[in-house]
Amino acid sequence: MDRPESFSGDSTSLLSEEQLLCSICLDVFTHPVTTQCGHNFCKSCLTQCWEKSQHCYCPLCKEKFTKKPELKINTTVREVADHFKKKRDPDKPEVLCDACTGEKLKALKSCLDCRATYCKTHLKPHNHVPSLQKHKLINPVENLEDYICQKHERPLELFCRDDQTCVCQFCTETDHKNHNTVPLEEESGERKTQLGKIQTDVQQMIQDRLKKIQEIKHSVELSKRRTEKEKADSVEVFTALIRSIERSQAELLEVMEEKQKAAERQAEGLIKELEQEITVLNRRDTELEQLSHTEEHLHLLQIYSSMCSPPHTKNWTEISINTDLSGDTVRTALSQLQQTLNEKLTKTLNDKLKEAVSIELKRIQQYAVDVTLDPDTANPYLILSGDLKQVTDGDKQQDLPDTPKRFNKCVNVLGKQSFSSGKFYYEVQVRGKTKWDLGLAKESIYRKMPITLTPQNGFWTVILRNENQYKACADPDVPLTLREKVETVGVFVDYEEGLVSFYDVKSRSHIYSFTGQSFTEKLYPFFSPGFNEGGKNSAPLIISPVIGTE
Repeated sequence: MDRPESFSGDSTSLLSEEQLLCSICLDVFTHPVTTQCGHNFCKSCLTQCWEKSQHCYCPLCKEKFTKKPELKINTTVREVADHFKKKRDPDKPEVLCDACTGEKLKALKSCLDCRATYCKTHLKPHNHVPSLQKHKLINPVENLEDYICQKHERPLELFCRDDQTCVCQFCTETDHKNHNTVPLEEESGERKTQLGKIQTDVQQMIQDRLKKIQEIKHSVELSKRRTEKEKADSVEVFTALIRSIERSQAELLEVMEEKQKAAERQAEGLIKELEQEITVLNRRDTELEQLSHTEEHLHLLQIYSSMCSPPHTKNWTEISINTDLSGDTVRTALSQLQQTLNEKLTKTLNDKLKEAVSIELKRIQQYAVDVTLDPDTANPYLILSGDLKQVTDGDKQQDLPDTPKRFNKCVNVLGKQSFSSGKFYYEVQVRGKTKWDLGLAKESIYRKMPITLTPQNGFWTVILRNENQYKACADPDVPLTLREKVETVGVFVDYEEGLVSFYDVKSRSHIYSFTGQSFTEKLYPFFSPGFNEGGKNSAPLIISPVIGTE
């Protein structure tokens, strides 16, 4: 968002030239002082005005002061006035010689004793006259009054470390007597050294922030690439599904069309048979009509028996055409289509999910850290390997001091490394175990009694019980259904994001995530191998190297 105009870099944009003019000399302020009534004047102008009068009063509003005010430079007004002068006369040297009567030359030095600034020519007496050689010379400054003690009218040559202020020699004999004072040059040198260190720190902070900017830009770019890929994958998935639906639809329509054609063929055959039978029956009807009027009695009696027998025809009572295209055949086809689509969709989505998790896991593995076990926190029943990478229950209590850091009721141990910012990741091998607890614990957890593993108590864990029962300890516990037995667990933490995620490294799948947590103290990796259980759970928990980061 743009800054308001009133906060622009040009401070004179807030004030007009008239507001920077002394009402006595009608020029821009020089060493401006402020009276009790709030009006500003050049210090020399106001001093001369009061010297010519019996009373001290404001030359502008005429307010009288019962006591002569102590005049102090108004540094804010002076800085604005000086800035205005430089802007008005950009080619004019910053400091000019006070002794030059004609065209003023650029000053070379300012004398604190003379309270004047000299060019090279007018400075010569200070280099040759013995009494002047003792004067305090400094680089030329416009505001010479700032270098003079206003109380003693002496050069400010010392720095009081007790009161953190510049003082003159007389100050050390009065208000600052017995204070720790040093020459200005000495204090300035030390301050410069400190400033150098601060500058180094600031430069490092700048570099850190530039690096962070690059990291953020890189993360955004990676996110953009992932999003584009996911969009492309989604289009590919749904395009494939649409094609599958279209194919299945075409197959179904083909089945229906074939069903219709079969019905038509069947109808054609039946109609042909019926027409043939109708022809036969018509012929018999004609013969019977003729016989009913015949006078040839002998012929009638001879063929009577054959005429009484009906012609050979089908029984058409149960014969019909199967035209039920929306019946069982279509329902069966639709059911098969739905089942096929569900199987394809499930497989496609699972494949894409697995691919996405695999990419995500590869990304977070870049934050792998070297974690070791802290023997000072280990329960006395636990046995730690020499490299502090493995832990198992030894079934026998060791003689160890019960320090505040040590777990004495539960077979737990913490990692030696703590984390209070950023992202980190580590992997733990759990192969061959029937019980274990893994995750994260905050520094202030209580360690001297049985523990309920919940985020409210400072634990973010996933556990295994009874060989194949996985749970996330989220209060209440969340049962986890995993497709296969986990052999290596990956633990990822984003401190600022409040995220703790668990992964099955072998199958490249996500197990569980605690999200939206608020971390305010140090976090430690947390391990519990569980009891030995007569050898059933004797396999150790092993902090394993992250492949690809070694």
